[in-house]
Amino acid sequence: MLVLQDGANDPQNPVQDDEQLENSSTNFKFVPWGSVANVFPNPLQIDTTSFDPRNPQVFSLVNGVGSGDVSQDAVMLWARSTFPGDVTFAYATDSSFSSILGTVTATVKDINQPVKVHITGLEAGTEYVYRVTDAAGDVETGRFVTAAPLGDRTGLTFGIAGDWQQAPPYPILTSAADLNLDFFVKLGDTIYADLETPATPGVSQARTLEQFRAKHSEALSPRLGLSATADLYKTTSIFATIDDHEIVDNFAGGAAPGESPDAPDIGSSPDPLFTDNVPFVNETQAYKDALQAYQEYHPIQNRVYDTPGDPRTDGKPQLYRAQNFGSDAALVVLDSRSFRDVQLPPVDLSNPAPFLVSTFDPSRTLLGRSQVELLKQDLLAAEENGVTWKFVVIPEPIQNFGVVNAEDRFEGYAAERTEILKFITDNDIDNVVFMAGDFHGTIVNNLTYQEGPGQAQVATNAFEVVTGPVAFFEGRFGPAVANISLAAGLLTQEQFNFYNALPIAPDPDSALNDRDDFIKQLLVTQTDLLGYDPVGLNTNLPQADGLIEATLLQGDYVAVHNYSWTEFDIAAETQVLTVTTYGIDAYREADVLTNPDAVLGLTPRIISQFEVTPQI
Repeated sequence: MLVLQDGANDPQNPVQDDEQLENSSTNFKFVPWGSVANVFPNPLQIDTTSFDPRNPQVFSLVNGVGSGDVSQDAVMLWARSTFPGDVTFAYATDSSFSSILGTVTATVKDINQPVKVHITGLEAGTEYVYRVTDAAGDVETGRFVTAAPLGDRTGLTFGIAGDWQQAPPYPILTSAADLNLDFFVKLGDTIYADLETPATPGVSQARTLEQFRAKHSEALSPRLGLSATADLYKTTSIFATIDDHEIVDNFAGGAAPGESPDAPDIGSSPDPLFTDNVPFVNETQAYKDALQAYQEYHPIQNRVYDTPGDPRTDGKPQLYRAQNFGSDAALVVLDSRSFRDVQLPPVDLSNPAPFLVSTFDPSRTLLGRSQVELLKQDLLAAEENGVTWKFVVIPEPIQNFGVVNAEDRFEGYAAERTEILKFITDNDIDNVVFMAGDFHGTIVNNLTYQEGPGQAQVATNAFEVVTGPVAFFEGRFGPAVANISLAAGLLTQEQFNFYNALPIAPDPDSALNDRDDFIKQLLVTQTDLLGYDPVGLNTNLPQADGLIEATLLQGDYVAVHNYSWTEFDIAAETQVLTVTTYGIDAYREADVLTNPDAVLGLTPRIISQFEVTPQI
C-alpha cells in the first residue's frame, strides 16, 4: 500500500493538536536520523561486550528471546546474541526451573544472525517456560503454551497486528505483552525496508542482507527504555507472515523482474532491486536476502515448498502455516506476496468496467495455485474435524472496498477471491474469519462475492477483521482516505474541514459525530456504487442478513485513527468469539524525540469490541 508521509514534520514543534496531525500533505519528509544516533544506535554497530547502562551486568541478548510456530508437541525457540559462542536453551514447566526437561545448544558465529532451535516431544495444552544463556553469561527467560489436542474445547485467546512502520518504541504492544496470550500473529509489514530509519541512516531502501537484518533488529531493540516487541516475544508464541514492505512497496513475487513494482524512485539509489535474469521476482537476490533476514529474525521454522509441478512455488520459502488449537480454532497463515501475478494497472475511474472485467481473469493468481489448494484442504479438514472457528491470516484485505487501489489487494484478483469464498460456501465451512492488515486501521465486514463482473452478490457467513497499525506516522487509514478524497474531488474543502473538526471517539452509532463515522460514511458511499455489502456486521445486504450473529459491545466496526492491535477470545463452553481492538492516540517521530514521556505514557484503551455466536 502507498506510504503517506507528512511533509510538515518539525522535530522542534511536536504535534499536540490532532487536527494539525490529520490535515497533512503526502510528501515524503523525514527527521534526519543521523541527529538522533544517541537515541537509537545502529544495531549493526553494537559492540559484542556491550552493557546496559541501567544495569552493570552484561547485556548481549540485545533483541531478547522468543518462541514461535507452536504446535501440540513442538516449538521453535529463538535468540540473538552479540557475543560469539554457544547459546543454551533450557525449558521446564515451573518458573523456578527446578526440574529442567531438556536443553539444546546453538552456536553464534555471526553476531547479526540469530540462532533458533526446534524443541519436540512436548505435552499438548501445557504452559512452558524457557531460559536462554549466551556465551557472555547474559540470561533471558520466556514462556509459551502448546496447542490443545484436537477434541478439547478449553478456550483460546490470541492477538494480531500489522504494520510496524518506522522505529520503536511501540507502546501499543505493552498491553499485548502483559496478557500472556496463547499466541500472537504478526501480519505483514513487520519492517519498512523502503523507508529510512535509525537502523539504516541515509538508506531509504534496504538492498543488502546486512541492511535487511538491521531493519528487523531495530524492531526488536529497546528504545527510550521500552522494548515492546521483544517483550511480546518473551510472553507468547509468534506466528508471522510478510507483506510488501519487508522488501519494497507493492512487489509481486510471481511476476518477472521488470514487471513487478520496484524501487528506482526510492531516493538513496536510482537502481532497481530486481535486476536478475530469472523468471520470477521470488528468485532474485534481493528477495532471497529479504526472506533470509525475515526468517532469521522470526522464531519460525525455515520451510520450503516441494511442488515440482509448480516452478513459481517449488523450492521457495514457505510461510504458509496451518495449526489446530484443540477444537476451538484452526489457524491458517497465508503469504500473499511471494507468488502473486503482477497487479493490474490502476482503474480508470471514469470507466471502471474494463478493470472489473480484468480482475475476473481466471489465469491470474494472488496466492499461487499451490497455496490456494493448501488453504482449501486445511479449511475443509478443520470443518470435518469439528473445529469451531477457522482463522485465515492474509496480509491484505479480502473484503470489498471498491475499485480505488483494488489492483493491490484481493479485489484485483477477483476470480481467485470468488473461488475461495465459493469453496467455503459450497462446502458448508462455518465460522471462517479472515484477519488482515495493510490498511492501517480497524475495519470489520461480512464477506460476499460475485460469480463474475456485474453479477449479483452471493453472501457467505464468513467475515473479516482488518487491524493495526502498530505504528504508522501520517499513514493511518482515516486521514489518508480523507486526503485522497479531497484530492479526487470526492470531498469539498468544507466537508474536509468538518471531518478535521470532529473528535476521534469511536461509538456504536453512525451519526456524524466522530471521525470514524465520517470515514465509514465515505466507505459506504463508495461500496454502494458497486452494490457491495456496507461495512460492519449489523447492516448488511438483504441476502446477508442473519448469516452472522454479531453484537457490537463497544466502539464501532470502523476505528481508523489509532495505533492498535486486536485480541480474539473464544469462550470454552459457549465458543462465543469476542473480538477486542485496543488503541492508543497517534504520535509522530518528532514526538518520540521531543516528548518521549508522553509517548511512553500512552495507555491502550478499547476502541472496538464485538462478539459473534458461532454456527455449531
